[in-house]
Amino acid sequence: MTVRNFKELEERINSKKKHTVVVASAHEKSTLEAVIRANEEGRMDYLLTGDGKKILEIADDLGKKINSDNIINTSSDEDSAKKAVEAIRNGEADFLQKGLLHTATILKSVVNKETGLGTGKLINHVSIFQMPNYHKIFAITDGGMVIDPDLIKKKGIIENTVELFHKFGVEDPKVACMCALEEVNPKMQETLDARELREMNRRGEIKGCTVEGPISFDIAMTRHAASVKKFDSTVAGDTDIILAPGIAAGNMTIKSLYTLGNAIMAGVVIGAKCPIALTSRDSIPEGRYYSLLLCSSMVD
Repeated sequence: MTVRNFKELEERINSKKKHTVVVASAHEKSTLEAVIRANEEGRMDYLLTGDGKKILEIADDLGKKINSDNIINTSSDEDSAKKAVEAIRNGEADFLQKGLLHTATILKSVVNKETGLGTGKLINHVSIFQMPNYHKIFAITDGGMVIDPDLIKKKGIIENTVELFHKFGVEDPKVACMCALEEVNPKMQETLDARELREMNRRGEIKGCTVEGPISFDIAMTRHAASVKKFDSTVAGDTDIILAPGIAAGNMTIKSLYTLGNAIMAGVVIGAKCPIALTSRDSIPEGRYYSLLLCSSMVD
């Protein structure tokens, strides 16, 4: 089944084995609300690291009951992240969720060479969007982890994200290498990278997708813009994956869409031993909930 929206993601979860999420620093209302909802719906089990007293107080404020046996009491965010990663390594949980702690804190434990969850692959963040004025879910990457990717890292980001969309049932994801314009400008390295990524795809060095670039955001997302600007591509107006040229452009685009664009956003880190549900600290419970379902759908 091809997943085109978050409702279809829910249906996909219904047909899969129930998994367990471990939450790092779970003492936060929106995080607990999302986890409890997923649990009550029978979609997943949970382990919670963090301030046990606060976790129980927040659950009580929500009118919900938390099994205290599922709480791993910790004294700091660093300890919460460490214990959450240990739970994955010990087989007690299947995937991670970031709670009330800085992204850098949890990722430090994830990428630790001795005790972390690295696989040797590039690790990148993907934001998945559902918007009222676009016909399917789409991704923007990377707006949260890889600061200034070179050509090789961009290739790795594409490959990781294409693998994710294959799990959605999308056989040939359409990848737009976003730039400020749709023409190559030797003074703008991102346009040179975009052209090379497109050619690598044509040569079979990037497989399982169709890569276009350089391409501007409006052309990637609307056929009208492509028509007006006479840009002929199957990717135009039907993009699945937007590759940002760098973290600043990716982050600003992502935050613009969910702040002013009525977007529902789920966030996930991929490339590690397990997926990691990771959204902004101000993310609404719905976004956190769909991030959990997204991760669960990725676990075999």
